Amino acid sequence: MNDVYELLEKKGITLPNPPAKGGIYTPVQEFGDSFLYCSGCGPDIGSGTNIIGKLGKDLTVEDGQKAAYQCMLNLLANLHEKTGNLNNIKRFVKILAFVNSTDDFAMQPQVVNGGSQLLADLFGEEAGTPARSAIGTNSLPGGMACEIEALVELK
Repeated sequence: MNDVYELLEKKGITLPNPPAKGGIYTPVQEFGDSFLYCSGCGPDIGSGTNIIGKLGKDLTVEDGQKAAYQCMLNLLANLHEKTGNLNNIKRFVKILAFVNSTDDFAMQPQVVNGGSQLLADLFGEEAGTPARSAIGTNSLPGGMACEIEALVELK
C-alpha cells in the first residue's frame, strides 16, 4: 500500500477539518480490537461547499458524485482525527450511503461511486473497495444530497 498522505498530496487533495457534529453522537467509535465505526458524514467540507438537493430533480449524477466524494473527504478527516494516521487503516470493510433522490431515480450506485473511487485511489483496490450499499431516500438532514458512513479495520 502506498502512503496515503503522499497520494493525497500528489492528487492535490487537502483533507478538510473534521465536520462539526450535528447532534449527540460520536463521529468515530472504536469496537473490538481493531475496528472503527464512522458516523455518517454529509458533503459540507466548509466554505460554502455543501451540496444540497435531490438527485433526479435538482442535481445531476455528476453533482451527486461530487457530493459523495466530499462525504468521503469528511469521513477521512474524522478518521485522521481519531487515528492520527490514515496509514493505520488496514481496509474499509463496509460503506453505507444514502442518496437524497426522487422516487423514480435509480442511479444511487453510480452516485456513490464518486466517494468509492476516492477510497480505491488512495488505499488500493483490496483495502479501498469495501462491501457497499447505496440507498435512495426521500430526505436527508438539511436537504444534503448524500450521507455516507463506514466500517474500517485497523492494522
